[in-house]
Amino acid sequence: MSKIRKAVFPVAGLGTRFLPATKAMPKEMLTVVDRPLIQHVVDEAHEAGIEHFVFVTGRNKAVIEDHFDKQFELEATLRDRGKTTALAELEKDLPAAGQTSFTRQQEPLGLGHAVWCARELVGNEPFALILPDMLMRSTPGCLKQMVEARDAIGGGNFVAVEEVDPANVGSYGIVGVGRDHGPAFEITRMVEKPAPADAPSNLMISGRYILEPEIFDILDNQERGAGNEIQVTDAMIKLMRDRPFYGFRFGGETYDCGSKVGFLSANVAFALDRPEIEPEFREILKGLLAR
Repeated sequence: MSKIRKAVFPVAGLGTRFLPATKAMPKEMLTVVDRPLIQHVVDEAHEAGIEHFVFVTGRNKAVIEDHFDKQFELEATLRDRGKTTALAELEKDLPAAGQTSFTRQQEPLGLGHAVWCARELVGNEPFALILPDMLMRSTPGCLKQMVEARDAIGGGNFVAVEEVDPANVGSYGIVGVGRDHGPAFEITRMVEKPAPADAPSNLMISGRYILEPEIFDILDNQERGAGNEIQVTDAMIKLMRDRPFYGFRFGGETYDCGSKVGFLSANVAFALDRPEIEPEFREILKGLLAR
């Protein structure tokens, strides 16, 4: 069974729900407390043993590449001023030379197309797919939990799932539930945005995937689906005919940072996890809620 060494991060989206903040800044660089969204998910991947980080970018996303590069002037200034804690924080987050790759999507043709754009960088090995909008909070992280579940089963394709209000299943990819394998289960069906009466469960695919490389062969010829875009769920449905798929019930909380409420909720939750600011911040929250 091949180790999961590479992770793909689709970061070409325009972030229109956060305009004007995202007019000149990628949505993935919006901060949750003091770390950009993209840094949070790269940290999650690194914890899971990922060795190569593949970013599928678009226009005006160069700052993401800069974020994962050295900045000699800043580091020299911090060193000269004795800011050792801040310097150590920068160095801790920096992938090693050769661990990052960037490729352009060029056209907004959907998540499946973004994954296909990474095919030459991933090669013929299984890989993780992480949606940066979906920020997951747990110890250990979601991807590490998934990798461990996959190791226990002996391979296969995995998607993280969580419950959604049955009335809202039409907004998500929904899976059918088969035989249990610990925290994972065999997926019997996948349906993209079903009507509530047609949904096989209320478990939605929530933004973390481990996929076998055969997905690229399918995406080569995948037709456009919902939203007139190439959908990765449609390709997974075809792959499931020949390859096993498992759902992983994620043990933690997920914040949809593609929405304003989800993004603000993530900031509150992650701030309350920080012991150096939690007491003061909690008192401020109490005061605001008491008004």
